[in-house]
Parts: sequence; structure tokens; C-alpha cells
Amino acid sequence: MNERIRQLADEAAKYSAIMALPTGESGDKLFVEKFAELIVKECAVLCRWEHDERVMLEHFGVEE
Repeated sequence: MNERIRQLADEAAKYSAIMALPTGESGDKLFVEKFAELIVKECAVLCRWEHDERVMLEHFGVEE
């Protein structure tokens, strides 16, 4: 796993740890959703020069 993926996983883990209790949702579920969202956003940024990033974000259901 590369360093950027580790950073995104750490960010998702922190988010899920903070949000699980107040929302009552599963920490695992929140982690997976946030991690996927962060990966899609990262891909959209990388593809911005070639494609309209909103299409990718909409396709994966990620809000800007």
C-alpha cells in the first residue's frame, strides 16, 4: 500500500472514530464509506485535467 492510501485510511479511521458515537452508526461502516469517498475525490482531482471531475463524483455519489 502506498503512502497516500495510508494517509487516506488514517483520515477515514479518525473520522469514523469521531462520528460513530454521535451518529449511532457502525464505525466500520463509517470508515468504509469515508475511505471510499476520499479515494474517489483523490481520483477526481487527478483526472481533472482530462475529464470533468463532477461526472466522476456524481457517478460514485460523492458530494464536493
